[in-house]
Amino acid sequence: MTLPYLLYIMKIALIIPRNGSENEKSFYDYKFFSKFLISRKYFSYLLAIPTLAALTPPEHEVRVFDENIEEVDYDWGADLAGISVRTMFAIRAYDIADKFRAKGVKTVLGGIHPSMCPEEALRHCDSVVIGEAEDVWQSVLTDATHNALKKTYTAGKKTDLKTCQNPKRTVLSKSKYFSDIVQTTKGCPFHCEFCSVYAYDGKTIRSKTIEQVTSEIREITSSDAKYKKKSVFFADDNIISDRRFARELFLALKQYRLNWSCQASINIAGDDDLLRLMKDSGCGAVLIGFESVSQKNLSLMDKKVNQKLDYIDAIKKIQSYGILVHGSFILGYDFDTETAFDELINFIDESKLLMPLINILTPFPGTKLFSRFDEEGRIIHKDWSKYDAKTVVFKPALMTAEELREGYKRVIEQVYSFDSILKKLNYYWGIDFWKHSNEVDPIKFKYRLLFAARLLTLLFSTKIERSKFILKILPKLFNKRVRVSTILTLMAYNDYAYTGV
Repeated sequence: MTLPYLLYIMKIALIIPRNGSENEKSFYDYKFFSKFLISRKYFSYLLAIPTLAALTPPEHEVRVFDENIEEVDYDWGADLAGISVRTMFAIRAYDIADKFRAKGVKTVLGGIHPSMCPEEALRHCDSVVIGEAEDVWQSVLTDATHNALKKTYTAGKKTDLKTCQNPKRTVLSKSKYFSDIVQTTKGCPFHCEFCSVYAYDGKTIRSKTIEQVTSEIREITSSDAKYKKKSVFFADDNIISDRRFARELFLALKQYRLNWSCQASINIAGDDDLLRLMKDSGCGAVLIGFESVSQKNLSLMDKKVNQKLDYIDAIKKIQSYGILVHGSFILGYDFDTETAFDELINFIDESKLLMPLINILTPFPGTKLFSRFDEEGRIIHKDWSKYDAKTVVFKPALMTAEELREGYKRVIEQVYSFDSILKKLNYYWGIDFWKHSNEVDPIKFKYRLLFAARLLTLLFSTKIERSKFILKILPKLFNKRVRVSTILTLMAYNDYAYTGV
């Protein structure tokens, strides 16, 4: 007997767990931003959530809960809860899933962590999606309506991105995010020991069509969008992995006058044509994984592409096009000794990198590094909440765990001291580095005034160094060369460096 149609309609909660604990700080939690702006905001959303919303038939009711900006309403009356999980917030995701299940809600976990640890995840949910969800989500929903969820769903092949719908961003609280996320390609041809991207997304580069991407951009920037924003982060693991596609993409983006950023490999420094196209289309920053200043470490982590170029020359070349380089570094690899900390401090100072992201080596499940450390008996524990890139969860080779932790703390304190921040800001302001960004996305006078007023409220506090910094930058805030968002970000990093570790 066929069930009545109305019984097939579900209320579906899609959930993004908070990135980090409520009581601890990190480079990635944006707590300082929310406190400064007196509004709960976050960098952006997980793209998996609006992707699932787009894949969900319209007869179902979808509601998104992002713990980074709002509380989860367990009493909303959901029939199905879908949670996207990364390792560092897996414990929190499991807690959310357990609470939903206690209320009788069917719960599905997906994302990179459940895909790498499905048996563990199944202890906290009814079903796990292993790998990409695009080709299995319909089956999940059909089975859920018939109360017949399978334990696992695995796509038989990688998703053809050219057939994908646009993510449904209208389900998001977009005014709470600083930037939109767009992904044009998946896959990575490199196989770095510490990275799980190629294991999850594959080594073959898959791309959307240019029309698909520009369609998303038009939706994001359209006048009838619920929240108009011109800031976009391209979440491709390496936006130049397919250079012909990248060239077509940059040409197509130019008309939209975006202010965008991305991730790319260091060898972008050798392609002046691509750099010129990136800048002309609105690229303001690129995140590059430098990882280490040690050639021995780069060889061990199988980061061959980084061994072919001089870092400082590459940074100078990229930034000569007005594209700010955000470098990421890892401390604790097997050839790091106690001298590694000063070596990194000196390199960052010499290269004038403004916002380097500095992490403690973390062996995430699914990586060759995790397997090696596990076999060598060097994994200290598997409390995933501590796999946060700021806690030592393994036994270092040439120093103690405590020496690594203290060395990491010393590096970030020195790099993000207010003296260091001001020195580098004055350098970038002096060369009018953000001239293009200020033309495309000028900061209105009223926002500069509000920023200055908010800084004044922080002036009289016990944080003497911060007060000195504020007094020095206040006279500069109305200079058109100054981007107040840059100051706010660096103040947040200082706050983490001195109170979060």
